[in-house]
Amino acid sequence: MLKKIVTKNRYLYNLASFLYLKVSSVTKSFKGSSNYWESRYQSGKNSGAGSYSKLADFKANIINSFVLEHNITHVIEFGCGDGNQLKLANYPKYLGFDVSETAIKICKESFIGEPNKNFKLVSNYAGETADLTLSLDVIYHLVEDAVFTSYMNMLFDAATKYVIIYSSNTSISPDRFTAPHVKHREFSAWVQEHQEDWALIGFIPNKYPYNRDSELGSFADFYIYERT
Repeated sequence: MLKKIVTKNRYLYNLASFLYLKVSSVTKSFKGSSNYWESRYQSGKNSGAGSYSKLADFKANIINSFVLEHNITHVIEFGCGDGNQLKLANYPKYLGFDVSETAIKICKESFIGEPNKNFKLVSNYAGETADLTLSLDVIYHLVEDAVFTSYMNMLFDAATKYVIIYSSNTSISPDRFTAPHVKHREFSAWVQEHQEDWALIGFIPNKYPYNRDSELGSFADFYIYERT
C-alpha cells in the first residue's frame, strides 16, 4: 500500500528516488573503514565534530581529571585521528595509533616539538602497554565485525590499569540515517563476555547528548573500566 501511495504522488516518488540514489551512491563508494578514514584525511577533512568545539572540551575535562586523580603516567590511544583532541590533553606520556597513514603524518607534524607524544600506524602495534588506554569516538566506526573484535582485544590487552571508552553503547541506531561508516554496537556486552578481568567502575553521560531533531550533540558517553 505504501508503495502505491508513493508511486501515485509525484513529489513523494521523486523524493524517494533521490534518497535511494543518494544512499546507493554512498554505499557503493564505501570500501571499508580503513579506506574510508584514509580517504577522508587525504581529502582534507578532519576527525569530525566530536573532536572539536564544546564536545572536545567536555572530553578533555573528563580525561584530564581522571589522569591527574589516578596518577596516570602513560596513555595509549587507539584512534588518534588528526590530533585535535590531543591538543587539549594533559598526559605525561602519550602514544597514538591510527589506521590512516595521513592522520599519523598530520599528528607528527602538529606535535613535532613534543617528544612525549609519539604516533604509529595501528598495523605497527608491537604490544606496547600503558596505565590507561583510550578509545574516543571509534567503536561505532568499526563496521567490520573482525575489525571490531581485533580492536577491542588490542584496546584491553594494552592497558595495565584502566580503559576509557567514549562511544555509543547500543545496537539500535539513534540516527535518522546511518552512514556506511557507522555501526552502533553494544560493546559493554562484548567486554563482559570476553574480558573477564575487567570491571566497569564509571559511567559519565554526555553533557551534550544527541538531539534527533536538530542532529546536534553526541550519542557517545564515557565508560571507565578497571583491571581486576
